[in-house]
Amino acid sequence: MGNEAAKPSNGFIRFMRKLYKPLGFKKGYNFTLWFIFAGALLGFTLARLQYLSIDGRFRNGTAPGEWYWMRKGFRKVGITLHLATILPAGLLVILQFIPIVRHKALLFHRLNGYTIILLLLLSNAGALMIARHAFGGSFETQVLGGLLVILTTLGTAMAYYNIKRLQIEQHRAWMLRTWFYAGSIITLRLIMIISTLIISQTGGHYRAMPCDEIAFIYSEKQKEGLQTDYPQCFAPNGTTNGWVAVQAKFGGGGNITQIGSALGTTFGTAGWLALFLHGVGVEIYLWLTPRESERLRKISYQKQLEAGFSHPGSAGLTADRWGDADAWEPSK
Repeated sequence: MGNEAAKPSNGFIRFMRKLYKPLGFKKGYNFTLWFIFAGALLGFTLARLQYLSIDGRFRNGTAPGEWYWMRKGFRKVGITLHLATILPAGLLVILQFIPIVRHKALLFHRLNGYTIILLLLLSNAGALMIARHAFGGSFETQVLGGLLVILTTLGTAMAYYNIKRLQIEQHRAWMLRTWFYAGSIITLRLIMIISTLIISQTGGHYRAMPCDEIAFIYSEKQKEGLQTDYPQCFAPNGTTNGWVAVQAKFGGGGNITQIGSALGTTFGTAGWLALFLHGVGVEIYLWLTPRESERLRKISYQKQLEAGFSHPGSAGLTADRWGDADAWEPSK
């Protein structure tokens, strides 16, 4: 009788349980969230794998003007390092959040975790190498890139320290934070497209670009019209140290340089908004799942007790040891 009562009458729910139960998910909403966010990360990463061909697909697919800065020197090394590490990390990390992998393939989960940490840190090094001129290299874009490096590096360090102290619920929390921060780059693209269309319609937005970059864009993309569109680049004293203001305009008759200006104008702002949304979103998720955190903390308590750690249940970085929270005790 009990099993029959627990069995859902809804055929869709029964079907979904057949999908997520074998993966180790116990709650439908956990599987739904994993499917949405992991699916978005998987799709984005697979779509970007073609950019591993730096001199081919990346050169042709990047924003107008970006290849001018990335085509040689340490910045080419940086973009190559960044893409060659963050894309594999983006694929591997999806497996880390599948419960059955953690339960049935613990050794793989650990080795995969170490690999992801190494790849993420290397990708951050590459990101810092290109930050000065990524998507126009505006100051807000550079600060955004630096903050993302700081957040993901510190988040990874916190997750690593806590798992070494067998503080599993804190390891989970910091891993989720780290990859939600990193995943903001996907939401950034959506916001950037919308913002670019808006400022193109409203008008009055400009970005400073060097004439050398503009000439490079025309030679790569458009082939003609440079002197007609930007005569100040050819006039004596027509520029400010070789720089001119380029209107931000995407579509509607805008030239290739104006498209690059529009993308560069909105990239930093879109990134800050995306990072804010992801940062708030992951904290809401953690706040709404206290029972899962408590379950994992009880497991941490047992493992820390067996390992002989002092303060079992709180051997890692927990609020009751480092803040003013009440001391945690295992429930009877």
